[in-house]
This record gives sequence, structure tokens and C-alpha cells, in this order.
Amino acid sequence: MPSLSCKRRGRTVKKAKRMNAFSASIFAELTAYRQKQRHLHDEWIDLSVGSPDLPPAPFVREAIARYANEPNAYGYTLKGIREFHEAVADYYRTAHGVVLDPETEVTYVIGSQDGLVHLPMVFADPGDVILLPDPGYPAYAAGVAMAEAVPYFLPLREENSFLPDLRAIPEDIAKRTTIMFINFPGNPVPAVATESFYREVVEFAKRYDILVVSDFAYGELYYDGNKPVSFLSVPGAKDVGVEINSLSKSYNMAGCRVGYLCGNAEVIRAFAEFKSNLDYGIFWPLQKAAAEVLRHGAGFCAESRMIYQARRDALVDGLADIGWTVDRPQAGMFVWAKIPDGFTSLSFAKALIDQAGVVVTPGHAFGPSGEGYVRIALVQPENVLRLAVEKLKATGLFASPAADRR
Repeated sequence: MPSLSCKRRGRTVKKAKRMNAFSASIFAELTAYRQKQRHLHDEWIDLSVGSPDLPPAPFVREAIARYANEPNAYGYTLKGIREFHEAVADYYRTAHGVVLDPETEVTYVIGSQDGLVHLPMVFADPGDVILLPDPGYPAYAAGVAMAEAVPYFLPLREENSFLPDLRAIPEDIAKRTTIMFINFPGNPVPAVATESFYREVVEFAKRYDILVVSDFAYGELYYDGNKPVSFLSVPGAKDVGVEINSLSKSYNMAGCRVGYLCGNAEVIRAFAEFKSNLDYGIFWPLQKAAAEVLRHGAGFCAESRMIYQARRDALVDGLADIGWTVDRPQAGMFVWAKIPDGFTSLSFAKALIDQAGVVVTPGHAFGPSGEGYVRIALVQPENVLRLAVEKLKATGLFASPAADRR
């Protein structure tokens, strides 16, 4: 009689059809290519993944350690604790002038990606249309695929300040749409939305009965004093939408996986019901520490902005000096850079790996309109970014401004 292990070894694993919508991430592809080319360089500079390289504030680390030492801290939380919900509401009132009911208009997410990929499963049926920014964060498309909905891409073009043109959406598409994702400041495009644009979004959503999901993950990372507008601060926004955020980028807590969804009470209630069937909450010490940083982290955010702004200037000015002129972002932790002629975004990213040992993310990974660009993450100190510029200069891929003048 054959053993059970033999049967398992001989079994063909059949994946669900929905898995056809998923493939290995661009970061896995870049890592594999870099590994293949590892013999080319002794020193590598990775500016691809948008994960903060800086630690959380000392008081946050101390809070996590203190609460983790509590003997009763290790049970299920089941949902967001009241202190965390109240801290979110306090933060929105102080930072954005938005009044939230912590009981009915706030819920937890295990990092913002948890909410982004699961919201379509709650509010879209198979065949429904979901509007996505293009280029956009890949988690949006993943959520659409999980819900078996239909994506409709909204191109973000330079000539429109990288804001989607809602008037260009066909009437039949608008009528079939159930959800619209917006992301300002954005990833990969670090554009900042205006209040007038958000008013247009509210009017559009009301006209077609669409749920708006505002991804505000980079709301605290802004430069030159140009603070981004929270979607929820615009009149009527809570009637049609929610805002999602995490502590990953603003407070350097990416591995903690703590975030929140806030806004429309009906949406919050339905999403919380879904989550109650999915997980058992966030580790209590992390929620306690998150509440503390939301209430007392304004100074830390200001210091982070100074660090990232200095990095931005070092990179953008350095690239200009070697003949690669890129837009200076007003927010976020990325530079969205046009590539030289003669390359695709992927071939250019591979050329930088081969010739410079510098890793960036090709724009096509974020949607069709990302072709012709690369995303460069500001996740290294200024001296490393300047070294990256020197390594890029040595490739000869860029014509210097002085050469252009001759």
C-alpha cells in the first residue's frame, strides 16, 4: 500500500483561476536579476523598495517594549482597542480639522495594504468596475482581482498635474463603477491633490453612487511647507468615502503592520464585520504604542520631513548636474523620473543594475501609463544618494548640461 507522502508527491497542484491575475512582483524580478548580475559590482545601492530605512521614535520603541512586558498582553484583541480609535480621531481633529466618531467612524487595518486589497471584496461584486489610478500602487489591482471585479485605469498625466481627468470617464463605465481609489500624495507618482479636485471627486461619486477610497499613506511626508489636503476634510467626503492610512511611512513602523480606515460609518461597519471573519486584531502592545505616536508624534514627523527633504534635494540636484532632469516632488518618499530615449522602463532599470549597481523600479510595474518612467525611493542617507549619482554619472547614459551647451 503506497504511503500518503508518495501520493502527495505525485499529486498535481491545481491553482484557482483567479490566480491567473497574479504574478511574481517586480521586486522579486529585480532581486533575481540583481543576484544574477552580482559579480558586476562590489557595492550596490538599492533605491527600489519604499521601506523606510530609519527607526521609529525612541518613545515608540520604548512603549512597545513596555507594553510587551505585560503578562496579559498576548491574548486576542479581536478589534481595534478604544484607545487606538480615540487617538485616530484626535489626530484627525488636530491635523486636518476632521471630526470622527471613534466608535463608528474608525476601524483598524493590519497595515494599509490589508484594507486596500480587502475593500473590493466587501463592496464590489464580480463584474463591477473599480476605478484605479494609472500608474498606481499594485495592491489596488490585486484587490480588484480578488473580488473578480473589472479594473478601469485612470491615466495620471504630467499635462494634468498627474491628476485623473474624471470628465474623460465614459458614462457607461461610471454607471457600472462601485469603487474609486485615489492616492495623493501618491505612489509611485508623488503628486499632491488640490481641494478643488477633491470637491470634483465628491460630486462625481454622489452622481454615480461610488465609494471613494482615499489612500493617504504619505500624508505626513511633505516638503517646503506644502501640507497635503485630507480627502475627509472636504465637505461631503464622509458621505461618499473613507480614508486609509498606516503608521508605516510616517512613523517608520512598516514591520509593525498598524493602520486604520476612517470615514463613512456604514462603510466602516461593513468592513469591520468582514474583518471579524478574517483575523483576530492587532497585537495589543502595537496598538497602545500606535496610540501614543498618533498623539505625540508631530515633532517626529517634522524631523522626518527635514531628513527626506534634504535627501530629495541631494538626489534631484545631483541628477540635474549629470544631465538627468527630474521633477522635484512636493511630497512622498519617491522621485518619479522620466527615462532617456531609447529605453523601456525595464531595460533602463536593468541597465542601471548592470552599469551602476543602482536598483530602481521600472514604471511599467505600476500600470500602463508608468512606461517611460522609473521610481526612485528616498530610502538611503544623503551621502549614499550622492554616491548613487556618481555611479550613474560613470555610466555615460546621461548628457551633462555643459555638453548640451557646447
